[in-house]
Amino acid sequence: MDLSAIPWVELAPFILIGLFAQTIDSALGLGFGVLSNSLLVLFGAPPNAASSATRTAESFTSGASGMAHILQRNVDWPLFARLAVPGVVGGVVGIWLLTFLKGDILRPVLLVYLIAVGAYLLWRAPRRPLAFRRIRLVAPLGFLGGFLDSSGGGGWGPLVTGNLLAQGMTPRMAVGTANAAEFFVTVTVLTAFVGIHGLHFTDAATGILIGGLIAAPLGAYCTRRIAPKQLLQLVGILLVGTSIWSLASLMFDPLPVFPRI
Repeated sequence: MDLSAIPWVELAPFILIGLFAQTIDSALGLGFGVLSNSLLVLFGAPPNAASSATRTAESFTSGASGMAHILQRNVDWPLFARLAVPGVVGGVVGIWLLTFLKGDILRPVLLVYLIAVGAYLLWRAPRRPLAFRRIRLVAPLGFLGGFLDSSGGGGWGPLVTGNLLAQGMTPRMAVGTANAAEFFVTVTVLTAFVGIHGLHFTDAATGILIGGLIAAPLGAYCTRRIAPKQLLQLVGILLVGTSIWSLASLMFDPLPVFPRI
């Protein structure tokens, strides 16, 4: 392969977006979809193209992130199985319903809920000791996360990671397990969309993919090294911030953008 033939100058902005979004996602368990999609739109990419590029790249970067968390021993395997299987089922159901329902119907309600979860995590982090608890309602959580991820274009990370942390799970295990299970949901969703629309690697998707693959191991390493209370606070901040941004995007569409890249 002739690396000199790759248009690195054109790919560079997208690689940086992938690096940033995947580092945050791997480290905190959420954020890749909303960060990469929002940054693409912010810099002038059409919303449909941004969503397609993000979804294409995420199917591969989520696998790299899951493998990195496995290597860092951040995965609770019994919980992983209880999340992944219903998550795949929820993803399939979401794709099927997408042909009959508008994908944004549930988004405002979900975003308000996630803001509340993030605020709770911020409140709880400095006040209560963190210890592993038995996590309840895992299958419904996985199903709903997969359903929202496929029908709404994102939602697994914020919903699943946020709820696992809110129930008291050890932060690095919650982040790592949610990341590892997400791979199977993302691949299921992508496979269905490829069958309908085909797979197209644009410059945006290629650049985000390259950046994401580089960043995945770094994010997983950070998850293991960050203190539990700090990790909980960071997740809370990101959950509140990205949910408010997404809610604003729904209310004031389109948001202002910078010149097209």
